[in-house]
Amino acid sequence: MATRASNEVDIMRVEPSDRWVRGFVGETAVVDSHTPLLFWEESFPVPSYAFARVDVRTDLLGPGSPPAERHPFFGPRGPVGQWFDLHLDGHTRQRAAWVRADPALAGRIVFSWQPGVLDRWLEEDEKVSGHPRDPHKRVDALPSSRHVRIARGGDVLAESSRPVLLFETGLPTRYYLPREDVDLGKLTARRRRTHCPYKGDAEEYWDTPGAESVAWSYPRPFPAVGAIAGRIAFYNGLVDITVDGKPLEASP
Repeated sequence: MATRASNEVDIMRVEPSDRWVRGFVGETAVVDSHTPLLFWEESFPVPSYAFARVDVRTDLLGPGSPPAERHPFFGPRGPVGQWFDLHLDGHTRQRAAWVRADPALAGRIVFSWQPGVLDRWLEEDEKVSGHPRDPHKRVDALPSSRHVRIARGGDVLAESSRPVLLFETGLPTRYYLPREDVDLGKLTARRRRTHCPYKGDAEEYWDTPGAESVAWSYPRPFPAVGAIAGRIAFYNGLVDITVDGKPLEASP
């Protein structure tokens, strides 16, 4: 069960996890833990892991200095008691880890998930990138017979009665349509790749005149959302989406 620390600012929510979590540089496991602690910082939507020192290769860590500016996503969001640089194979990765100055974490070490710091993270034997998965976040991909129509500026880009609806906690419903129901002649492919810890890598993106990255696709999504594989979804903040004749409100 999640708990909230009792301190002056009362911002930290923490929760023990049973997941086996490892972080690697090359083939070296810098952290290897069966008892990671998930924590959420104030006004930040995704969790991080904090590790007991016994689960960390502290022999690879040395004193570090704080950055000139905190990273808006990958850095700590509150006071830091100690910064660490990671030294391995003759290379130094600056500010790879830190100890948050918060009693809820009891001196545990937090590692950055910023790309280029550690090479890869595993939860059990599955690769995870970007940030740890939130155990309270659910993602469901459900086949549907709803009628979905996508348009921009009155020009119809796609229309289908066989979408897969993706429901993701805290986000708008996304409508993944079969490629054959999308007019690809009205879209322009662009080079872009993004990663979602819950869905995998979106490796295809498309533009329309006057708007970039209006649509995307996951060619090889994680098994839990395999139903969206190869299908195309659109940002309903950039296009007009009508479902069963009812226009949807624009959203991010």
